[in-house]
Amino acid sequence: MLRLLIPVLLAAGALSCGTPIYAPSTRVVNGEDTVPHSWPWQISLQYEKDGAFRHTCGGTLIAPAWVMTAAHCISASRTYQVVLGEHDRSVAEGTEQHIPVNSQDIFVHPGWNSFCVACGNDVALLKLSRDAALSDSVQLGCLPPPGQVLPNDYPCYVTGWGRLYTSGPLPDKLQQALLPVVDYAHCSQADWWGGTVKESMVCAGGDIRSGCNGDSGGPLNCRASDGRWQVHGIASFVSSRGCNALKKPTVFTRVSAFEDWISETMANHA
Repeated sequence: MLRLLIPVLLAAGALSCGTPIYAPSTRVVNGEDTVPHSWPWQISLQYEKDGAFRHTCGGTLIAPAWVMTAAHCISASRTYQVVLGEHDRSVAEGTEQHIPVNSQDIFVHPGWNSFCVACGNDVALLKLSRDAALSDSVQLGCLPPPGQVLPNDYPCYVTGWGRLYTSGPLPDKLQQALLPVVDYAHCSQADWWGGTVKESMVCAGGDIRSGCNGDSGGPLNCRASDGRWQVHGIASFVSSRGCNALKKPTVFTRVSAFEDWISETMANHA
């Protein structure tokens, strides 16, 4: 879940990522149901409890055997699986792939501190026990160029099965919402997030549009100039005042700040 301020193919030029077969709708004011499978790199991270798996976080398929999510989504005491090709969690649609994740194949950033979400480094990688079968409903997400920082008000979309509003229900169907980027100069102002937000993070949305509990680990999708979608953020935390607090945009781990670690981790555990 998104912490309420308490712990909530890599190359940008790869041709096989960021181009969904089913085009996303871009007419969003608040959140809405997505076009089915229009964000085919979105995954549901699920943990086992009482013999059944339950949704806990989102994530992004970045290579056939690798998923990127938030570090705060991971607990050493839990058993996880990843579900790809999901849209409506209430029905079996025939497109889903359920792939277990072995405990030794979970890699949390070494700088992550579960007692200090504002310290950053909220990123983890999961190596799947088998490769995902890529299809119209399961595709790879693109990562942005290393170090890239988007300008203020750049249009991006958060996607996930998180709560529809503070303390509200979890939706069955994947949701999306337009979240324009709030640059560091604005987001770090004293009456916004102040020193809580770091330059290795990216803020987006705020007020009536935000991520919420259950969206954690999921992507902030931003369209590049070549038309492909890139995942610029990993949903990390929202305000303790709720998911839609004024001047408290959703805070994401900035993916472009961690691409060296991502590349090295995948190469070292190929």
